[in-house]
Amino acid sequence: MTLSLQKDKIRFLLLEGVHDNALKTLNAAGYTNIEYIKSALDEAELIEKIKDAHFVGIRSRTQLTRKVLEAAEKLIAIGCYCIGTNQVDLDAALELGIPVFNAPYSNTRSVAELVLAETIMLMRGVPEKNAVVHRGGWNKSAKDSYEVRGKTMGIVGYGSIGSQLSVLAESLGMNVIYHDAVTKLPLGNAVQVGSLDELFAKADVVTLHVPDLPSTRNMMTKAEFDKMKDGAFFINAARGGCVDIDALADALKSGKILGAAIDVFPKEPKSADEEFVSPLREFDNVILTPHVGGSTQEAQANIGLEVAEKFVKYSDQGDTTSAVNFPNVSIPFTAGTHRLLHIHRNVPGVLSQINASFADAGINIAAQSLMTRGDVGYLVMDVDDNDSAKAMERLRAVPETIRVRVLF
Repeated sequence: MTLSLQKDKIRFLLLEGVHDNALKTLNAAGYTNIEYIKSALDEAELIEKIKDAHFVGIRSRTQLTRKVLEAAEKLIAIGCYCIGTNQVDLDAALELGIPVFNAPYSNTRSVAELVLAETIMLMRGVPEKNAVVHRGGWNKSAKDSYEVRGKTMGIVGYGSIGSQLSVLAESLGMNVIYHDAVTKLPLGNAVQVGSLDELFAKADVVTLHVPDLPSTRNMMTKAEFDKMKDGAFFINAARGGCVDIDALADALKSGKILGAAIDVFPKEPKSADEEFVSPLREFDNVILTPHVGGSTQEAQANIGLEVAEKFVKYSDQGDTTSAVNFPNVSIPFTAGTHRLLHIHRNVPGVLSQINASFADAGINIAAQSLMTRGDVGYLVMDVDDNDSAKAMERLRAVPETIRVRVLF
């Protein structure tokens, strides 16, 4: 339960060398108390560093477990400078009243370009030819080498990346079909198909662009590879858990799948010092990349800006519009007021209890908005600036309170 702090007292901990756009954005907003570390930290170091932090920014290697979060008594918000948030215990963060922000759109172009490039390389047989030449061979042949023009790309998941890839592929003369869990308006001449089976039967290359959900884990097994066209290609730049790697290896061995490109894996090394182990290493016709789909200078610059801006909006306004684990609330400031942020256990009657208490105390509410998610409610309210101290006392007295802040 924290009063508004001066900006130079609000401490940011940024790990894993996030792009310096994050520093510039925070500095420009008046936040200068920033500790910047280029690496991830092990659990003991992380607990020591995070205990006094109000905001923490991470990429994919830092693990914010319940144990770590419970040690971070001052933590107000978490920023994942990436798309994924699997490295954070989202349920624990919600219970502790900590919103988690990410950058779901900043690297879409980078991923789409990589997948398009891999499509061309795979259909020309470049990965295998490259490997042979490196070993001194000279496999000059047009066998199993194709132009992408006129071929069919099957996109599984037509979100921000899938739809952008669709446009790029079509510009090269490819036919694009896609499947999504919901009906999506196609871009260009892309066609949504009614089932994955239909997509597998028609696509010359299948590429995954789905989120990590129970319904997408192990969505590609032997059964699904068997349904693909003979000699088709497969690409996964989505989530490692979507694919049964052993089943893919078997499909490559049998020749059912003519080549693949994989950027994400069920188990990935935690550092550059740890060996990457996978049955796919034996195949010359497979492109293996170390989870770099979004690792371009442009994407990292965009991500640094996007997540830092979300930090600033939450710190300055209490805005949680795009938090992945938290009730989304955003209201404009009311002149002549102070803003109160009340995070509480989501049980019936909290709002009426607060409003009755404020009425008894003669506190005027200029604006308020309440949203809930799971067991947590988030109330943002503006009260006359002369009433803010009295209002804070009333909010602290609410039994269901998790934390409360005032913004001047």
